[in-house]
Amino acid sequence: MAQQKILYISQEITPYLRENPLSIYGNKLPQSIHEKGFEVRTFMPKYGSINERRNQLHEVIRLSGMNIVINDNDHPLIIKVATLQPSRMQVYFIDNDDFFFRAGAKQLETEVSPDDNDERMMFFVKGVIETIRKLRWNPAIIQCTGWISALAPLYIRKLYQDDLSLTKAKIVYALRPEKFDGTLHPEFVNKLRQLDFNDADLEILNNEPVDWIALNKIAMDNSDAIIESEQGVPAELTEYAIKLNKPFLRIAGSDNQIEQYNEFYRSLIAEDSNIF
Repeated sequence: MAQQKILYISQEITPYLRENPLSIYGNKLPQSIHEKGFEVRTFMPKYGSINERRNQLHEVIRLSGMNIVINDNDHPLIIKVATLQPSRMQVYFIDNDDFFFRAGAKQLETEVSPDDNDERMMFFVKGVIETIRKLRWNPAIIQCTGWISALAPLYIRKLYQDDLSLTKAKIVYALRPEKFDGTLHPEFVNKLRQLDFNDADLEILNNEPVDWIALNKIAMDNSDAIIESEQGVPAELTEYAIKLNKPFLRIAGSDNQIEQYNEFYRSLIAEDSNIF
């Protein structure tokens, strides 16, 4: 039997960014799951603070070049790749000069220019999905980690519902405590409507402008399973997750976490033997 594939869509990964709970999680979990026999690939944004030479990033010409339209503006997609040690797992980076600064930036773009975070999220998620389609790499599990990935479940379930390579995947959303302050751009929901999402698709976001709580809720609404992956997640979100009555793994603070992830993933795959 071919190796089961897991795609991680991550907000931060060390050593490409400074160590913090989110970036360490983005590094350790995929590599540990790889050791359990899964084939793993990971995507993250190409922030300007990432040192391309030190981390041996290089552009993948055959995957780059697509224009992603957001709010009637074209944004060229650039794909870069590196190999994460010691597992030699491939990490793909979504890059674009409009949303990610030139080399040498000290702070993350999400912090320096928060007014662009809505379009930055839209570009990142669309870039990941289109690249996976080009790679013809069909994951059994897609885990989204960090709020910058929160639109991925919505896009896959609504915009790509006819793409069997994606719709067969089980989408897992990892609840995390890392948040942004305030709200997204006031026109965020209107920009989504331009992509042919209808009012029912965006119902949870109708209380404009959209805050971090609402963004997490729409991610959970469109996911197949939810993981509380770290302590400190607001009770409102964990209670919402439980009410959805979907597979829910509360991993925060527990022992033997990797084995729990392994068993959880395999139970989701077992629910649909037609994935492979």
